Amino acid sequence: MFITKFDPFADLRELNRRFYNLNRFPQIAGTEDSSISGFTPAMNTREGEFAYHIDVDLPGVSKENIKVDVEEGILKISGERNFKNEIKEEDYYKVETSFGKFQRHFTLPDNVDAENISASSSDGVLEIVLPKIKEKEKEVKSIEIK
Repeated sequence: MFITKFDPFADLRELNRRFYNLNRFPQIAGTEDSSISGFTPAMNTREGEFAYHIDVDLPGVSKENIKVDVEEGILKISGERNFKNEIKEEDYYKVETSFGKFQRHFTLPDNVDAENISASSSDGVLEIVLPKIKEKEKEVKSIEIK
């Protein structure tokens, strides 16, 4: 089951950490090692009768820029967002750019069929289906007492 404890101050701590490291090490501010341009997509998890579902909100991210891997019982979701909205009119010019990398990891429950995990992307939402392994009914064998 995917239950996470809500921490209302997690984003503030992360922001503080990023700015603290940026001020201490300004030489890495523009490199890939700096996570100042990263983002954390919103995710919803739910459990159905036959599968677990993960929905990831990724507006502006094409499915070619998303990677989903399973390694040693861990589901890894990563990707990169590159979005540029440019409007040119006669007396008006506007450019909005949004970019950043993201990465999320989930530990898979023991009852997930890792060989049959599927993912699909539509309208900026990535849906990952983690099918459950059908549990065999426990066979009870009666022993005759002699």
